[in-house]
Amino acid sequence: MMVIIGSDHAAVELKKAVIAHLDEKGISYRDMGTDGEPCDYPVVAKAVCREVLSENTMGILLCGTGIGMSMAANKIDGIRAAACSDGYSARYTRLHNNANVLCMGQRVIGTGLALELVDIFLETSFEGGRHQRRVDLITALESEE
Repeated sequence: MMVIIGSDHAAVELKKAVIAHLDEKGISYRDMGTDGEPCDYPVVAKAVCREVLSENTMGILLCGTGIGMSMAANKIDGIRAAACSDGYSARYTRLHNNANVLCMGQRVIGTGLALELVDIFLETSFEGGRHQRRVDLITALESEE
């Protein structure tokens, strides 16, 4: 599995911790920035999400709250991003919504919890079944005007 990761300047320290965690677990990743320089989170969200779609893989977006990144990411067709700050949400957004991008906020959760959420998100598979119909309905919204 390849994970595409990016953050704005408000979450660089959390991104470093997540990258160290991915290294420790032997999970490949591509870091799309930032390394600390001020940036606009929608630019990072777009870059990460384009790579997620291109590589058909998972993404992690980090900012101060996780909310801005999730809002920007969800504007991109094919992305189902979820801002999570608890294990239940991280698990069920994969199980039921087939989310492909996890968003978290450095100012909202501690590093230990963030790493737990990364593990839950990456290790949980989509259930499919009755949930596929609902994911298809979400996807159909992308083509409506």
